[in-house]
Amino acid sequence: MKTVYLFISLLVSTISFGQQMESVLDNAFKAFESDSQFKHATISLYVVDSKTGNVVFDKNAQVGLAPASCLKVVTSVSAFEMLGKDYRYKTEFGYSGALESNTLNGHFFVIASGDPTLGSWRWEATKMDTVQQKLLAALKQKNVKTITGDLIMDESKWETGATPGGWTWEDIGNYYGAGARGLNWHENQYDLILKPGKNAGDSVDIIATDPELQVSVMVNELKTGKAGSGDNSIIYLPEDGLIGYVRGTVPAGNKTFIVSGSMPNASISLAAEIEKYFRNNDIILTGKSKTSVLYFLNKEKLPVAAKTLMTHFSPPLDSINYWFLQKSINLYGEAIIKTIAYEKTGFGSTDSGIHIIKNFWSKKGIEKSALHIIDGSGLSPANRVTTHALVTVMQYAKQQNWYSSFYNALPEQNGIKMKSGSIGGVRSYTGYVTGKSGTEYTFSFIINNYDGNPGAVREKMWKLLDFLK
Repeated sequence: MKTVYLFISLLVSTISFGQQMESVLDNAFKAFESDSQFKHATISLYVVDSKTGNVVFDKNAQVGLAPASCLKVVTSVSAFEMLGKDYRYKTEFGYSGALESNTLNGHFFVIASGDPTLGSWRWEATKMDTVQQKLLAALKQKNVKTITGDLIMDESKWETGATPGGWTWEDIGNYYGAGARGLNWHENQYDLILKPGKNAGDSVDIIATDPELQVSVMVNELKTGKAGSGDNSIIYLPEDGLIGYVRGTVPAGNKTFIVSGSMPNASISLAAEIEKYFRNNDIILTGKSKTSVLYFLNKEKLPVAAKTLMTHFSPPLDSINYWFLQKSINLYGEAIIKTIAYEKTGFGSTDSGIHIIKNFWSKKGIEKSALHIIDGSGLSPANRVTTHALVTVMQYAKQQNWYSSFYNALPEQNGIKMKSGSIGGVRSYTGYVTGKSGTEYTFSFIINNYDGNPGAVREKMWKLLDFLK
């Protein structure tokens, strides 16, 4: 009987505390939404008890809003479920024809599978120097000194388009706007090395690009801004673009200043690097570099590699996912979407990947209309997701055997494990927090169309979330 009384006492205490938290959040939210900065905004906050799933607070939880990078939790959890935390990409280096003495009488191939980490600086094994050294060792083992055919970059397993629909012109040319191709290299990113003037209004010189841009040229319209004014530059260069523009300002007072852009065609850039590496190591390529897209345009049959010389594997998905969430790398999200499509259908495309993900979550209780997404990273302002859907995804993750990998990848901000998101007029947070009582909450908090300073919005949102601690 004492056990029954104790259980009832704990139950009443839990209900009472839950009601108290609901009341606290209700009062805090009313004060929050009355702020003049949110006069014309749409705000959604959804909080549940992580253990029981009981709703603690609900404001506009079924309203679809632009989630910005909080969409990445959907992509992340979907990848763990459909690909597995140990999934690895592989890039094959192969050849056709025959090896005779020290000559390869045939084509040399780079056969891509969409690996977004190839050439990335985040792991020792993915750095381009490391990959090139492995490739050189494989060629030396076969005693290859001359390749009589072409260097063929095969991206045919994925669609030709790198950029998802809905991305804005101001984003696409910049490093965070790098789309995912069948072949990705150096995170499809290059640095634009600049020399600002001494005074505001002076012209800015472009010293170099690293890696060197291939094919494309840049029209320089940059000006020098005031010292300490920060990076206010924008690169306008679409995928496969030949002419780009760099506009805006960079601050005075620096010997050099670096801004990063997205490669218009990573396959061409990688081919140039491989050719250079061959020359530096006395390997003669008598043919030309060609991409699978070129064969498609010329309506020619793409040659096929008969043999594999070397296979490069990416880090496992849980390691890729760590950087995806920690650094909010949009490229990784777009690659994951297409990878899911490739593994399920045999061809990598954004639309197919999104269709598969929406179908998966519809079977887990999320209506398709609550997950109106068009990319895997949240960069498009046209995405619409409900906070209810995001919390449902987060709650699902807690029940899976890979949850620790997902949880550890979430950034810690304001003392809370949560993913953040920010694009024009949008601030969002989705995560887990444990209160002083020991109760853990799962929440999603999104604001669209706020006015004024983004930093002020962040501080106000954090103060409201502090009530959950």
